[in-house]
Amino acid sequence: MADGASRKGAAILAGGLAAGVGDSLLALLLYRVPLRVIYQSVAAGLLGRASYGGGLRTAALGMFLHFFIATTAAAVYVVAGRYAPVLARRPVPCGLAYGVAVYLFMKYVVLPLSAVPRLTPFDGAAMAGHAVLVGLPIALLASAFVRR
Repeated sequence: MADGASRKGAAILAGGLAAGVGDSLLALLLYRVPLRVIYQSVAAGLLGRASYGGGLRTAALGMFLHFFIATTAAAVYVVAGRYAPVLARRPVPCGLAYGVAVYLFMKYVVLPLSAVPRLTPFDGAAMAGHAVLVGLPIALLASAFVRR
């Protein structure tokens, strides 16, 4: 029992780290701003525009929040895999679909509830990037750790 729990915990942490790094790289490619600004924009979800004047403190808060969200997304996938074993058996299509779902959830549920002053239009490149760089690594790592 403890072995299964430790494998699930490892899958969650590894998936969260991989998705957090992948999403950070995606943001760097898409928005072409420094990583500090990307993480400050995450912190802006809590602090609003004041986040951009907070220097490294708000960037650190944003980085923490970013990896917390990515790890939460990994935890949701791993826990869901207990009820839907296809998630571990078919990680590539399920992971790609999960990345799209994460993008849509963040875009249309989380951001409207945040302190971000305005929403950006739908971005197909960002959605595809989430499929490949967020959902896919979460699913592949969940499958690798949980099926061992």
